[in-house]
Amino acid sequence: MVDVNAQLDAVTRSIETKEVDSERTYVQLLTQTYPSPIDDVWDAVTSAERIPRWFLPISGDLRLGGTYQLEGNAGGEIRSCEPPRDGTAGYSVTWGMGVGEPAIVSVRLIEVDASHTRFELENVATATSLPDGMWEQFGPSATGIGWDQGLLGLALHFSGGDDGISPEEAPAWVASDEGKAFMRRSADAWAAAHERDGVSAEVAKGASDRTYAAYTGDAAGAEMG
Repeated sequence: MVDVNAQLDAVTRSIETKEVDSERTYVQLLTQTYPSPIDDVWDAVTSAERIPRWFLPISGDLRLGGTYQLEGNAGGEIRSCEPPRDGTAGYSVTWGMGVGEPAIVSVRLIEVDASHTRFELENVATATSLPDGMWEQFGPSATGIGWDQGLLGLALHFSGGDDGISPEEAPAWVASDEGKAFMRRSADAWAAAHERDGVSAEVAKGASDRTYAAYTGDAAGAEMG
């Protein structure tokens, strides 16, 4: 069984709406500390052999300037890559589905101590790169729930995965009561972050409810959230 509440509580989330080069931009950040050394976390988030064990099958030339493609999901270009040195590491990629301008996703690792590493994931998207009305309808939960699922997969990977969810099992888990509970609480957490960014509680809740319903088809669960 997955401890839904413990995993969601282990993640810090924020969303900031700001102007970048005269464009309205949404900066989404998730942070979690994992019980593994920085070299091991770096390998887990950059290795073509390990990424499919906690996220999705991946193909491409995984080096600076190369490209990648996640099976059935995003692809893009590797813009920067800094392996572990002096307690930090990181990379950034373009993240797109082949329509419109891609987002920029950056992963940063910070050594907490010899056996713990802080993982930070930043998703930066301009308003003009999103489909018309998407942000107003769904808010940060649209991408946030997916990123929460990724951080869950990584947490299970570092726990040894004895009671984890393989990528092959993920669709069935998402449709289960446990999976829906995870997404409901993730949507609620992103609604709270959305509200901290300056929108009303009503707007934040409405966006998170619509996102939860879109992910699960559970309109009743959205209304109860």
